[in-house]
Amino acid sequence: MDTYFSPVKKSGLLVSLLLLIAFLAACGSDSASSEGDSEEGTNEESSASYEVEHAMGTTTLEEKPEKVVTLYQGANDTATAFGVTPVGIVESWVQQPVYDYLKEDLEGVEIVGQETQPNLEEIAALEPDLIVATKTRHEEVYEQLQQIAPTVATEEVFDFKGTVSLMGEALGEEEKAEEILNNFDERVQDLQGKLEAKLGDEWPLNISILNFRADHARIYFESFAGSILSDVGFERPENQQSDDWGIQLTDKESITEMNADVFYIFMEEDEAVKANYEEWTNHPLWANLDAVQNDQVYMVDQVVWNMAGGIKSANLLLDDLYDRFELEK
Repeated sequence: MDTYFSPVKKSGLLVSLLLLIAFLAACGSDSASSEGDSEEGTNEESSASYEVEHAMGTTTLEEKPEKVVTLYQGANDTATAFGVTPVGIVESWVQQPVYDYLKEDLEGVEIVGQETQPNLEEIAALEPDLIVATKTRHEEVYEQLQQIAPTVATEEVFDFKGTVSLMGEALGEEEKAEEILNNFDERVQDLQGKLEAKLGDEWPLNISILNFRADHARIYFESFAGSILSDVGFERPENQQSDDWGIQLTDKESITEMNADVFYIFMEEDEAVKANYEEWTNHPLWANLDAVQNDQVYMVDQVVWNMAGGIKSANLLLDDLYDRFELEK
């Protein structure tokens, strides 16, 4: 028997073939669309990455970091100003393991060694998305840190404004960084205006920032506290106009180098330090200094004025000045 198709059968076959072709075309279209979506997603993911230039080069972050390790005191401080609790921090110099003013914010955070000697294995174990370092302390281990996680570094330890700006970029929080710095600048301007109004012709005051150690004394120039006092409008004596951090004095005959209208002094709670301070301040030359004769010698908190080095401690230093001059904050 000859095999043949009736017109109805031929028509049904044709429709089936057309439906099959349409189905395959649709599948191809979906596949292409899926591939396109995939490529678009990849492009979006790629565009989410960003570069941060810093003291040690340029670092690429693939996405906004969530797990941050901070390797110097100013970065520990500044992270909390952004509302970030690091997964790892370095131990504080005194009031260990964390400075008193940061204890509430950093309670329970993992300690990953000291500022001058961070523990790389402990840092790696935390699997951070970002490490915040400083060239001053970590230049030699920077490459190793980069192998653990994207690492950014400030130039100087006590550049608290630079720390805010860098961390703002690295955290993807540039607007927050600008807000933090603007608030600080507004406080500086407010304090300066109130000091000028209160002191009149006595403003600006010449100040010396002094530090006593067990075997010498120091005068700080371009230091953490020095930069803040300069912003407020305080001046340094002519012999202290250097751009260096300061000088060490080992000879008590050099006491006259300290002379200024006001002394702000910080030192550690240590018996050897106290004994050296007594020796220097009982020397005949000390009694002749302007600040001593005018009873303008003040002890200040060494953590706030020298060791902490972050934006929060910078604001605490401003608070101290408001209080000392009995000004409304």
